[in-house]
Amino acid sequence: VGFTDSLLNQLEKNFRIDSSRVYATGLSRGGFFAQRLAAELSHRIAAIASVGASLPVPVEKNQVPRGEKKPVGVMIAMGTADQVVLYAGKPDGYLSALAGYEYWIQQNTGKARDAAMEVKQSFNRDPNDGTDVDIIENKVGQYQASLVTINNGGHTWAGADPFNIGLPIGKTSNDINLNDIIWQFFQKHRR
Repeated sequence: VGFTDSLLNQLEKNFRIDSSRVYATGLSRGGFFAQRLAAELSHRIAAIASVGASLPVPVEKNQVPRGEKKPVGVMIAMGTADQVVLYAGKPDGYLSALAGYEYWIQQNTGKARDAAMEVKQSFNRDPNDGTDVDIIENKVGQYQASLVTINNGGHTWAGADPFNIGLPIGKTSNDINLNDIIWQFFQKHRR
């Protein structure tokens, strides 16, 4: 986290960047790290997208004091059939995808999840890929939380070319282009 903070300082010094639009994303361990950045560098990060990773329990337990933490846009995208990082969570490891989503709503708004304040979209553009996608997004406040559930999806990046290097990573959904979904989400958020 300290390295990332220093790197951002150097980038701001050397290049003309919009420091109000700093985003982080990652798959698997990179997704776990993106959530840590959201928690510990909330004063710098406008939004993150965590793919194939929910909220790590140590990040939840070692919270930055509320007065020091700022809201951050957080998207969690996970497959329900992911056997590497389980959608249902892992005790003492990471929360379920839904619990991670609810955590970020609470952190950003100070209120519990209210389904009446959510927008839901469903996609099944490729009925032959064996997956479908549900997206819920909390519309409370300037910094929103979103959960992209890839039903029957694996430990993969939706919309990417499917790859399998002999590992049980599961199905890659063609129902959405996750890059586009993430970018649309990021564009709503500025620091």
